[in-house]
Amino acid sequence: MGSLNFIGGEKGGVGKSVTARVLAQYFIDKRWPFAGFDTDRSHNTFTRFYADYASPVLVDSYEGLDMLAGSFEEAPGEQQHNVIVDLAAQTAAPLARWIKESDLLGLLLEMGVKVNFWHLMDAGRDSVDLLDKLLDTYGEGPNYIVVKNLGRGSDFSLANESAAMQRALAWGAKVISLPPLHEGCMVKIDRQDLSFWSAINTRGVPGALGMLERQRVKTWLNSTYATFDALSLGV
Repeated sequence: MGSLNFIGGEKGGVGKSVTARVLAQYFIDKRWPFAGFDTDRSHNTFTRFYADYASPVLVDSYEGLDMLAGSFEEAPGEQQHNVIVDLAAQTAAPLARWIKESDLLGLLLEMGVKVNFWHLMDAGRDSVDLLDKLLDTYGEGPNYIVVKNLGRGSDFSLANESAAMQRALAWGAKVISLPPLHEGCMVKIDRQDLSFWSAINTRGVPGALGMLERQRVKTWLNSTYATFDALSLGV
């Protein structure tokens, strides 16, 4: 039936929205059907760049959150369906209440839906502590994907040596690194609210990426896609 992907990390500035966007582009390029949900009240970054696929949802509203799971029931026939949820900062507590009171993990297990908690990390202590908190909250049931964002730090030795990381690995977590996209390319993409597909296919207009900038985005996408391929997200 597909996967439910919570793109989190709890703190701001660790790359949650960029990861949600590149995962959306990955599903599009794979031709895997998906729905996207954006929980950020103030910025709606995910919705900005993938308006045809993502819609806003309120984390503090059970009616809104129910839409996330309900989309699996609405998927036609036996077609695989995936959901991407771009979690804003400070949404862990209301999300956990909804998941536990609804027994969401048990329900989706019965439906054959994989639940993936993506934990975005920078190189600081806070990200390690928040990983520990995430593991405490959900235990061994779901899949954990720990993402070391190389655009937010290069020395992850603190995370690598932490008890939280060792516990995650013991529970079968996948640990990946997200390569940084050249800052100038990202600034141009963000300034024009472009999807990554549009960024590499738009030319001849003011503000469009140049030839080598488009090539850098393609190279970044290929590298990121190879990392995603190793996660077997479509299985």
